[in-house]
Amino acid sequence: MDAEKVAIVTAGGGGIGRAVSEELYRQGYQLALMSRSDACENLAQEFGGVGLRGSVTEAADLERLVDATLERYGRIDAVVNHTAHPPKGDLLSLDDEAWQSGFDMLILNVVRMTRLITPVMQQQKAGAWVNISTFAAFEPEQALPVSCTLRAGLSVYSKLYADRYAKDNIRMNSVLPGFIDSLPHKNEVTQSIPMGRIGTVDEIAKTTALLSDGAGYITGQSLVVDGGVTRHV
Repeated sequence: MDAEKVAIVTAGGGGIGRAVSEELYRQGYQLALMSRSDACENLAQEFGGVGLRGSVTEAADLERLVDATLERYGRIDAVVNHTAHPPKGDLLSLDDEAWQSGFDMLILNVVRMTRLITPVMQQQKAGAWVNISTFAAFEPEQALPVSCTLRAGLSVYSKLYADRYAKDNIRMNSVLPGFIDSLPHKNEVTQSIPMGRIGTVDEIAKTTALLSDGAGYITGQSLVVDGGVTRHV
């Protein structure tokens, strides 16, 4: 892989985001990271990259991230859209603010990033995106109504985008993790997984190989990485 390729990772300071950042660095990417804490700044400093504090729900923060990346590197080859978890609660107890904040976090952030970066990728005649989503977008969980509903919509947006910009050699795919060790899980959760264990952040990070040229004929897909939890075929 060209060692000069540049990747942006949002929520890149901890958990899955950190693992993705570390994996991309091992693959030779120059990195631009953003998170709400100083974790991204510390990790970026370790990697010699760009680190900015900010939120994916703020358009100005996304613009700052893209501008800083282009100022530093002059190009953007890959983007991993990763976020924190949206509000949880009973289906009808969640108020309008909870749904709106979830929309800003899970869908509008990706829309805004594509507006900012697609022209750059078109000029480069190449680019790749991975959206970190959830297995529950395909098999909804009552405990996660905002996440399930909106991330299902994210899969639709990803497919529309992938089809629209395939002719420009720009790809977009989604990775849908199951129960991962970035969060604690009860024993009964583990017992419900056919593989009998919780997945690791490193396994999700390595799935971002969908960004690589070796996956160059894969676009518009939602890849479930859940140890067999989902039952659809």
